[in-house]
Amino acid sequence: MTIFSILIANYNNGKYFKECYDSLISQTYKNWEVIIVDDASTDNSVEIIQSLIQGDFRFKLYHNPINKGCGFTKAACMKYANGDLCAYLDPDDALYPEALEKTTQEFVDRDDLAAVYSQMMLCDENLTPERIYAGTKQIYNNRHFFNCPIQFAHFFAFKKETYLRTTGINLNLKNAVDQDLYLKILEQGEAKFIKEPLYLYRLHSDGISQDKAKQSAKESFARVIHDTMKRRGIKTINNQTVPEVFTNSQEIYNLIRYQTRKMHRLISKIKVTLDNI
Repeated sequence: MTIFSILIANYNNGKYFKECYDSLISQTYKNWEVIIVDDASTDNSVEIIQSLIQGDFRFKLYHNPINKGCGFTKAACMKYANGDLCAYLDPDDALYPEALEKTTQEFVDRDDLAAVYSQMMLCDENLTPERIYAGTKQIYNNRHFFNCPIQFAHFFAFKKETYLRTTGINLNLKNAVDQDLYLKILEQGEAKFIKEPLYLYRLHSDGISQDKAKQSAKESFARVIHDTMKRRGIKTINNQTVPEVFTNSQEIYNLIRYQTRKMHRLISKIKVTLDNI
């Protein structure tokens, strides 16, 4: 039976972890493990997590001796993972009960898949569902797909063997770590979209994805896209030259601005439809 590794990189999210934990032990799919790496939290995260997982062998808690950042910590999660399938879960978020079961079944049905992702439910600070994130859809995966504008985020699962064929998570990234991983995984095969929310995403003022971090995240994402272009050997995009060296984020976003236009999106939608016939 397939083992599913849920990977949690924690930093100062102890006050939210109970709902994350409850969602894990409520999964209808039972063959899972949870790898938690705490990035030298300064709150009471470790105490809260330890009190909840005590005596449950499915949970394994590790610690960074000093704060190392998101990229390093998420890479450490992968190092400890024993599962056939892996997916990241933020400690302030949660999963729907059938998330692991439905995701695993997709991999069972199609051996060629590199990734499976679903819709996500946007929630308030109390994790009360508000609306489904509207941007998530089945992508047309090719060498010019950069997930910009964002077409998926959570819940994104992949085979460990697929991850090992990539260069892995960039240890030095503080932001856009997930986006970097998504693009690397998608270079290894196709992705399947589950058109229902399996992930509860909490919107709150402490989250790294909020306004105070958006500019830094935008800069990091541009660097990730540029690295991806170089890794894929892309010299020009839409008759524009890809710079040899990253200088500024806007230069990169200008290269792929055409992907936001209606005609490009329509063509991609048609290609997706044809692939599914």
